[in-house]
Amino acid sequence: MRRSRALERINLGPTDRIPHWEHFSNPDFEQLVTGLDPWTTPKNARARLLELLPLDVGDVPLSDDSLPRLPENETTFTDADGSRAVRWGTGKTWHWNWGGLFKSIADVLAYDPAAHPDQRGAGIVAELDYSLGVEDLAAQLQGELDASRAATGDRALVVPGYYNTLFMWPLLTFGWELFLELGALHKEEIRRLLAGFAARSRLVFQAWARTDVEVITSHDDICFRAGPVFSPAWLREMIYPYYEEFWSYPRASGIKVVFISDGNVDQVADDIFACGADGIASEPYTNWEELARRHPDKIMLGDGDSRVLASNDRDAAEAMVRRMASFGKRYPGYFMCCGNHLPWNLTAESIQWYFAASEKYARI
Repeated sequence: MRRSRALERINLGPTDRIPHWEHFSNPDFEQLVTGLDPWTTPKNARARLLELLPLDVGDVPLSDDSLPRLPENETTFTDADGSRAVRWGTGKTWHWNWGGLFKSIADVLAYDPAAHPDQRGAGIVAELDYSLGVEDLAAQLQGELDASRAATGDRALVVPGYYNTLFMWPLLTFGWELFLELGALHKEEIRRLLAGFAARSRLVFQAWARTDVEVITSHDDICFRAGPVFSPAWLREMIYPYYEEFWSYPRASGIKVVFISDGNVDQVADDIFACGADGIASEPYTNWEELARRHPDKIMLGDGDSRVLASNDRDAAEAMVRRMASFGKRYPGYFMCCGNHLPWNLTAESIQWYFAASEKYARI
């Protein structure tokens, strides 16, 4: 039921309630709702959570092997090799040592993405073997999707994604400082490097087009809270032509594409939709009401604000959900979603208030 409700909403059809598409990583709440410990039985706990709540987009882990419990008083971690990470749900984030192999702009300019097609184990998030042919990669992606669907069933719609659409490749490979220097001062060199990175991403989007997936996410953190990292003009010149190409492959197969970026997407959303995205997921810094007014037929998620839940003010949480539900009843592609996540450090009770208010207001 919940899988079909998410699909109906993605296709702008009628639903009995506004579905949830949440970025969820709070094991205390998961245990409160299910009575199961997500550290010791992660698969069963998540399956039960998806059965009990209107989390219409999501997936169930493939394994029920217990997870190593993190110390309660630790929020940041440093591995033996010096890699740093922070707590994320029942695990840790990716390391934060981006660009550690590059010491100067000269190192960056000497890099050739084509010389490093196999990114397995490279620590750059999208760790695929980009020397594979399109059909072989499509078979790999289809196999992973089939396994996730089998574990999840009809509890929720499985939506796979690609993290390194284009902007993330030089950001994660070279690190923020060198990437910004490259983008600002070395126009022809970054043009060459982006073309090289694009060959990897092109392969992925062509491969997804050969699967039976219904919707995928395409992630690039081109914005932060103040707006775009580089100017809209720079993005139009350097990034968007690739987006238009990449997204054309799955969309030609009837696959929906939802773009994801951190921050405030007000200044980039019109261009993102012009490139062919069917929707946008971002954070509450965005003016979602204005965006929906301009694009009433697009999928949108990220309007909810977990900082309201962090205040532990039940009335404020209910008021937020009431506003979100009013918004979602006016726009057929709107999903209930806290764009800045439901993280581990929220109280379980505050998330419980959020879903209780959703049950009260989000029915149509």
